Amino acid sequence: ARPPWPSIGQPPLLVCCIIKSKFTLEYNKVTVVLGAQWGDEGKGKVVDLLALDADIVCRCQGGNNAGHTVVVDSVEYDFHLLPSGVLNKNAVSFIGNGVVIHLPGLFEEAQKNLQKGKGKVVLTEMERCSVINIQLFNFHQAVDGIQEQQRQQQEGKNLGTTKKGIGPAYSSKAARNGLRVCDLVSDFKVFEGKFRMLAEHFLTMYPNLKLDVDGELEQLKGYAERLRPLVTDGVYFMHKALNGPNKKILVEGANAALLDIDFGTYPFVTSSNCTVGGVCTGLGVPPSYVGRVYGVVKAYTTRVGVGAFPTEQDDTGELLQCRGREVGVTTGRKRRCGWLDLILVRYAHMVNGFSAIALTKLDILDTLSDIKVGVAYSVDGKPLPSFPANMDVLTRVSVEYETLPGWCCSTESARRFEELPPRAQQYIRFIENFLQVPVKWVGVGKSRESMIKLF
Repeated sequence: ARPPWPSIGQPPLLVCCIIKSKFTLEYNKVTVVLGAQWGDEGKGKVVDLLALDADIVCRCQGGNNAGHTVVVDSVEYDFHLLPSGVLNKNAVSFIGNGVVIHLPGLFEEAQKNLQKGKGKVVLTEMERCSVINIQLFNFHQAVDGIQEQQRQQQEGKNLGTTKKGIGPAYSSKAARNGLRVCDLVSDFKVFEGKFRMLAEHFLTMYPNLKLDVDGELEQLKGYAERLRPLVTDGVYFMHKALNGPNKKILVEGANAALLDIDFGTYPFVTSSNCTVGGVCTGLGVPPSYVGRVYGVVKAYTTRVGVGAFPTEQDDTGELLQCRGREVGVTTGRKRRCGWLDLILVRYAHMVNGFSAIALTKLDILDTLSDIKVGVAYSVDGKPLPSFPANMDVLTRVSVEYETLPGWCCSTESARRFEELPPRAQQYIRFIENFLQVPVKWVGVGKSRESMIKLF
């Protein structure tokens, strides 16, 4: 057969030239901190550590349903809407468009933490929020409570929401009748008309809804004046930060991978994307600008509210709950506790592609003689290759455990990996080997100083 090239019978020599482009590809990248379980992993502490030398600290999704606790100089700060980075007076804190903002909650939180910190926390020109944030109003919170009550009456169970109005606010966004921050800080008369229409919409759906429309409008008018100097074009702000002079940009994820609206244990999830994709859509950041992604993993597993929990324990869970003081920052509810579930964490890694892990609250395991770790699932005797998407299946799984020896001594004073008991080191290495992801930090207490850095 005749070759498809000229008659010399040989393929032509292809000469490749590398042409140097006049367009530079050098730019800043964002470092992301995300929860790898069902939340409450200790993300705030990791963010606080990284925020010490950050130039910009961002929130990209969620609302004041999230709760992060940071301890500095023996003072506890609780954050719900504000990024934990506000404790760094040299960093700009930015609330991205993916966050739903309850303004009374925002200003109340700032004031509360300001009183604790003697001037360390304050909303100033250093804080910014995007013009296209969806606002969360008081009636969204009231509707959230009514919806939970209806679920309880109709189905005998609820979703276990925080009743902070997060779901109804994101529903308004999807229905395209939600109001943005730019609506509030523009012509207030136009905003008032839209607000009354939105309130009427919810009143039609929920006739028993109690609203003080005039009172809330008066309150919002005051907030508009305080908010106006803090509002900026979020996409342009992030673009300048990413493509300008060298900056360290940190993104603080709220909630966690298994609470993600798409990838979580649906329907017992939150209403936003808590995985790495939410960074791009919640800040206007291109995917190529995402750098290191750190997953925060508690040394055991906790969950607030209802939903499947394969490694949940009774007596051991009670011990972990007591020693770990496992009570929700936002709701005050006791957290359910169980063994570390590595099938679940591996699934979170599949979705997020973690660069490294921050392992927190290792010290809570100090008193246990044996420590179990979930390493495989099966249903009806058949092994499952991965974490199941169907929650009916998840409720029926049997967990295969690996039992590791406990160290039965305190780790709280350790400040280097070598100072940890050999069996605690073995526990950490087991997690690394299973996930094939390195552990970068290990937490053995509440303070900043208790985070051991491995590399």
